[in-house]
Parts: sequence; structure tokens; C-alpha cells
Amino acid sequence: MINKFGCLFEGNKLQENETLLNRIFTQLYIIEGVREGVNEEHEVLQMEKSSRTQNNPIDCNDIFKSLSKPGYEEKDKIKTVLTKGIAGIGKTVSVQKFILDWAKEEANQDVDFMFVFPFRELNLIQDHQYSLHRLLLDFHPELQDLDSKIYEECKVVFILDGLDESRRTLFSDDEKVCDVNESSSVSLLMSNLIEGDLLPSALIWITSRPAAANQIPSKYINRVTEIQGFDEPQKEEYFKKRISDEHQASRIISHIRRARSLHIMCHIPVFCWISSTVIEKLLKEDLSAEIPQTFTEMYIHFLLIQMNMRNQKYKERDPEKLLKSNREVIVKLAEVAFKQLMKGNVMLYEEDLRESGLDITDCGICTEIFKEVSVIHQRKVYCFIHLSVQEFLAAFYVFYCYLSSTMEALKTFDSMHNLHKCAVDKALESKNGHLDQFLQFLLGISLESNQRLLQDLLTHTENSSESIRRTTQYIKEKIKDGRGFSTERSINLFLCLLEVQDQTLSREIQEFVKSDKHRVKKLSPSHCSTIAYMLQISEEVLDELDLKTYNTSDEGRRKLIPAVINCRKALLADCNLTAQDCETVSSALQSSNSVLRELDLSKNDLQDSGVKLLSDGLKSSNCQLKILRLSGCMVTEEGCHYLSSALNSNPSHLRELDLSYHHPEQAGVQLLSDKLKDPNCSLKILKYVGYKFKNS
Repeated sequence: MINKFGCLFEGNKLQENETLLNRIFTQLYIIEGVREGVNEEHEVLQMEKSSRTQNNPIDCNDIFKSLSKPGYEEKDKIKTVLTKGIAGIGKTVSVQKFILDWAKEEANQDVDFMFVFPFRELNLIQDHQYSLHRLLLDFHPELQDLDSKIYEECKVVFILDGLDESRRTLFSDDEKVCDVNESSSVSLLMSNLIEGDLLPSALIWITSRPAAANQIPSKYINRVTEIQGFDEPQKEEYFKKRISDEHQASRIISHIRRARSLHIMCHIPVFCWISSTVIEKLLKEDLSAEIPQTFTEMYIHFLLIQMNMRNQKYKERDPEKLLKSNREVIVKLAEVAFKQLMKGNVMLYEEDLRESGLDITDCGICTEIFKEVSVIHQRKVYCFIHLSVQEFLAAFYVFYCYLSSTMEALKTFDSMHNLHKCAVDKALESKNGHLDQFLQFLLGISLESNQRLLQDLLTHTENSSESIRRTTQYIKEKIKDGRGFSTERSINLFLCLLEVQDQTLSREIQEFVKSDKHRVKKLSPSHCSTIAYMLQISEEVLDELDLKTYNTSDEGRRKLIPAVINCRKALLADCNLTAQDCETVSSALQSSNSVLRELDLSKNDLQDSGVKLLSDGLKSSNCQLKILRLSGCMVTEEGCHYLSSALNSNPSHLRELDLSYHHPEQAGVQLLSDKLKDPNCSLKILKYVGYKFKNS
């Protein structure tokens, strides 16, 4: 187990990419409450919108342990855990860490056996009948001499890794399998293991991407956790560890911070690796090099770097032959990427490659793009190093086929704009956003500057300025109309505009917010979500956000709250907000580049639970809030304790606190009044119960 799970490889399994797993730190965050229904957004948008303020981080070694907090009791045994996380976020790495720490006797020493079933390997088992014991022997031959009774007599953990990669249907048959020696289909074995009919005493850990997680009925899951990737300090720590030159690492970090779309993606460890690979290479060749500003530019440079590595290894020295060979292999890989993306497949098998004419021996050519992930039953499993790489290559394939007229379905398009228009419409029809990034990449590749970067792979380049202009106009009309598709699709259309370097809509939104037009024009909740998102990723900080001035519903105003992360003054008073809405505000206060200085939440029923969330934000060293108004928010003595604790942790910034129209009892008032006298505390003005006190 130590040999098998002790190392991590960034990209492919090459010696230079090997890292000792113990240097990797992965944080899991518990999701409170019921699981969501069908996901209506691309994984990257889910990632960017997720908040950590209310969820408690737990070590991956503790996922089967009950929480020591109200509502959780030791008797509430956690048997089955589902861990969700987007592609490349670290689910399998967490599994490795869990097993390695157990094998090295550093955690979970009450567990006798751990068994891993990766779904990608279970796919390779044909329609044979298996008993659970026989299946375990195939995966773990070292069990050969053990009696099958051990599974019931010992404490056992089964890890089912990568549910989203499964090509098998679970829970489709009511047949029960209760004996480890009873033979049935692999699907039935896995279903009965999860349901608890087979080895009811065993602990089960399932990992999955979000969209596939709903395959498992919630009644079989005792705990849901989510891996949320790198937080702000971890992003910086990653680049500093990976890039030995401190000056270069700092330059890369500064650039990533400025390019908001790239900054969002750096929550994902594998994207940090791609970015650092590209930027380090560019700066090594030319210190004044232009650093990629968009996803598409970043991925084009990554592809070119891999091709250059291949050329250095390749014996052929004739430039023409090298060029032809590169193009043939990349186009075949791109065809595989496109066809399997359309089918929703991430894990690929030899028959999938043969379908696109890709020779198995070609698979090792671009080893950082495409990799062999496992071999079982003499069959190999492949995948692209990340879903976004597959989406990029799929987009490249469509554009290549359009230029060369080699795909029958594309011959009907008489202009690049019509191709774009069709792709936009198809992406908007998707319920789970699986074509969102594909669309961004397709539009990005169409830019003439990016076509020039790819000129060695394309048959020719095409003047695209007029098509891009017409496409951006079409996208803007779709966003403004907003009918017939979700908020998430609307946000993705905005990101598409950024990929073709069109900032006009962003500027229009800024002007709309600054003017009085939002007081007159009726805004739907969907419009409000889109406005909030655009304000969040805008490079211009908004001076004031006043929710009451927006002509929309209470739901619409709630959709605008995330924009507080990029504004100096947030007026959210009397908007029927609740404690739950404080989570978003608290997250903004904790942001590494928090600009919020004045916050008014008066006349909202926040109560102490909301104040607790706000206090979590106030405690953060990133928080520089100077004025906080909570007049008439139903705060009691308990809430005063939370605020006092926050001022103890971060005493340097808050100067004015309004708690008027509350009756927090004398003890609560005294706690905060004492802060006025504290020389280490910046608080100067405190209002409560109709009184105003100043620190003279």
C-alpha cells in the first residue's frame, strides 16, 4: 500500500513529476443539509461560487468520525461517506493520503483492511459473474491465503473511487446479494455494498464529480463532504513551492491575481500546474514575455510546450515531416476529445481511440496531455490530464474541421459566425453546462491572434474580426434577453466575451449600476445574478452597492449580494435578509483582496446566528471593515459575545458599530463598551438602545 499510494504525479507518471504525497495537504469541507438536485452549472462556476464560511474543515482521516458539536452524537454511526469534487480538485489524492496514513500506522489504526475499487478499473471487467471475494482477489492478489470470513470479522473500509467514471448502471436491479461468496454482476455487487445488504458492517467511502453524485439515493449516505481545492494562501504556497526563483514566483502570483478568470481556475490544483508550467517556460525564454491573459491563450501555450518537448525526443529532424507528424497526432487526439466529450466520457478505452484512428503507440507522444491511468485484465484505461484539456482539444478539433472542411456536419456553415451561433445555441441547451468551457475555447481559438499561435497545426488561418463582432453582438443580445436558459448559462456567455477580449458589456453593466437606470428597469433574479457575477470579476471596484435602489424582488436582491466582494460600501438594509445571507457577506470580508469598508445590514432579521457568521468574517486578518451597522437585527447578549470575540481577534480596523434598537442585556453591552476603552482596539463609536457612545 505504501509503495502503491506513496507518490503523487503532476501531469503524467514521469519521474520528474513525482512528489512525495506527504508534502500534499488536502482539506475537506463538510456540506451541511441535503444534497442539491441536478447540477445546472459547469463545475468551474460551482467552484467559484462555493463558500467556506459555514462549513467545518475536517481532515480526510476523520471522515468516518462523528462531529463533536450540537446535533451530532457518537451513537450516530457514519457508515457511508460521499465526497464530491470537480475534476482535478484532489479526490483521488485524498484517497491516497487516507490509505497511506493508515498503512504507515499514522491514522485509523482501528481499521483492519482497506480495499480500493476504482470505477475506471471496474469498467474493464466484462459481463462476467463475480463474488465479492473473487473480485477482491483480482484487485488484491495478496489476499489469496485469507479466509473470506475475515470481511465480516474485521473492520473493513471499501473505497469506491470515481463514481463519475463508471460506465455501469447502479441500483437498477432489486436483487439482493448478502454473501461475499455469492456470484452476481459487478454492478449488483457495488449496489448491494452501498445499500448495506452485502457486508453491512463495512465502511464505504465513495468519491465522485458533482453531476454524477445524485446516482446514489440519499438514504444510503450518512455524510456528504466536498473538496474545495486551494484557498488563497494555498494558491500562493503552491507557486512558491513549485517555482524556485522567488522573484519569478511573485511575478506569476501577481499576474494570476490580476487576471480574474485565471485566478478563479487556480482553485483547481491541476490548473495551477498548467499555469506555472506555461508562465515559467515563457519567462525563462524572455523575461519581458507577454503572459497569457485568457484560458485559451494559456492552453494554446501549454499545447505548444508539449509539442516542443515531443520534437526534442523525436528522431526526425526534417521540419516538414515533424510538422506533419505533430498535426496528425494532435488532430487525432482532438477528435477523440470531441467525440468522447459529446458522449460525456472522461475515461477512455482502446476501442475509443481506435474509433478515431489513433494508434495506441501514439498515446505516449504528448505525455502531459494524455495519459494511461491503469491496466487491469490486460486492458488499458486512458484519460486527458484534466477535463479542461479535453474541452480545449475538442474545441480545437471543431475549429480545425471547419477550416479544412473535413467534418460533414460543419460543411453547411458558410461563415465562422454561423458556426459560433450554432455552438452558442447548443451550449445554452445543455442542462448541466458540459459545453460551457468548450464554447469559451472555440470562440477563443477563433481570434486571429490565437490562430497565429496555432498556425503550425491549422491548415490555414482565417480573418475572423467580422465574425467575432457579429458573434459578440449575438451573445450580448442573449444575455440581455435572458429567457429560456439558466443564470449559469448567462454567466458563461459573459465569460465567452472575455475570451474574445470584449469588455464592452462589462463596461455597460458598470455604467448601468452607477446610473439610475436600475431604479426604473425591472430586473429578474437571473438578471441580478448576472450583474452580480460581472461586478465580482470586474477589475474596477464599485464605490457603492445599495440593494434597495434595484427594481427587483427580494430574491433578486439576494442574488446581488455576492457583488459585495468587489465594492467599498454595501447598503443592504431593510431587504428581508436572513442569517443565511450573512454567509456570502462573511466570505467577502475574508477575501484576500477585500475592499469592503462600510456595511449596513440594519432592519434585517439576522439574529445571533447571522451575527456569528459576520463575526467569523470580522475575525479574518483580511477584513478591513471600518463601519458596521446592525440596527434592529434582533441581536442579543450572545451576538455581543461573537462581536467582542471578533474585535479581540482583529482589533485594528472597525471604528463604528451600530447596535441601536436592540436589548442585549447589560453584560452584552458591557463587553462592547469595554472595547471603547481598550487602547489596542480601534472602535471609537458604539450605538445601542437609542444611545451613542464615543471613545474620547
